[in-house]
Amino acid sequence: MKVDALFDVRDRAIVVTGAASGIGLACAEVLAANGARVTLLDRDAAALDAVVAALLRDGGKVRGGVIDATDRAAIDAAIGEAAHAHGGPDVVFANAGIGGGPGFLTLDGQRRAEGAFENIDDARWNAMVAGNLSSVFWTMQAAVRRMKPAGGGRIVVTTSIAALKTESVVGTPYMPIKAGAAHLVKQAALELARYNILVNAIAPGPFATNISGRKMHDPAVQAYQRRVVPLKRIAEPREIQGLALFLASDASAYITGTQIVIDGGATLGFAD
Repeated sequence: MKVDALFDVRDRAIVVTGAASGIGLACAEVLAANGARVTLLDRDAAALDAVVAALLRDGGKVRGGVIDATDRAAIDAAIGEAAHAHGGPDVVFANAGIGGGPGFLTLDGQRRAEGAFENIDDARWNAMVAGNLSSVFWTMQAAVRRMKPAGGGRIVVTTSIAALKTESVVGTPYMPIKAGAAHLVKQAALELARYNILVNAIAPGPFATNISGRKMHDPAVQAYQRRVVPLKRIAEPREIQGLALFLASDASAYITGTQIVIDGGATLGFAD
């Protein structure tokens, strides 16, 4: 089979949450550029309007919707509206999420009281659960409600390499909650295989996105990541695009319940 047929997403109805910037936007861009009908969902109305306008100027078949992915009713309604406008959905990218906040160590290895285990308050824990686990669950549910009657579909969840390893400079709640999202992917894939709904995850390492107040653009953070990532750099969001296209297309037709790591080797450990 030729590449253009293998990775064909033309006219597939696709929804991407957290799509106004970073990884979500990169996914939306590559899917729209290759002919998919894409709904971009995000809570940042101004940023969303700007990127939707840009994609429309480039000839994309796109639309936007302002939602907070932690609002269960809103995400269900938004995916319903996307189905009415574009059909499907054939593929839903549950990408929206929030950063982990400060860990128990600073970048130079000093203990930080703010990130200490005993000082993590309920508000921080609950916000992390809502932003990185409940929102994913509700997005998946909304997708499944439409995909089952249609005879199948794809769900792609953005997790993190934090689902696979411990961290000292990232807030403690982030790791178990991202691991929970990763295991949710496996559980859903097991149940939904009968209905031809494939469920997979993308686990990014350090990407230069706007999460956590653009922390990954901080020169000190970038210098730290260059020290700990074997490829010695932070990825640009566009570097997720090949994987997004793969998981949305027939190139991945026999893959479900998998978490694909894209991290420049960060989970391998330190290298020179």
